Amino acid sequence: MVNPYSDEEGTNHKIRTFLESVDEEELIWHRDRNDREIAVLEGSDWELQKDNLLPVKLEKGMLYYIEAMEYHRLIKGNGTLKLKIWEKN
Repeated sequence: MVNPYSDEEGTNHKIRTFLESVDEEELIWHRDRNDREIAVLEGSDWELQKDNLLPVKLEKGMLYYIEAMEYHRLIKGNGTLKLKIWEKN
């Protein structure tokens, strides 16, 4: 399966980009192995939904925390979404 995003690796982070053309059905519920902190660099009206919670609008300049093995998904908004992601061990 091809990922619905592209990554650029940084020193201690990655920049993940979801294009506006991404199919909403590709934005599936999933879990990650490590804790993550996420900052929104670009995009509007995209949302993050964690298991058993209502979606939260992703806002530029805000930090979001996702625990390891916590189910979550993105909900498509407008334009391209660009995130800065720090993996925590």
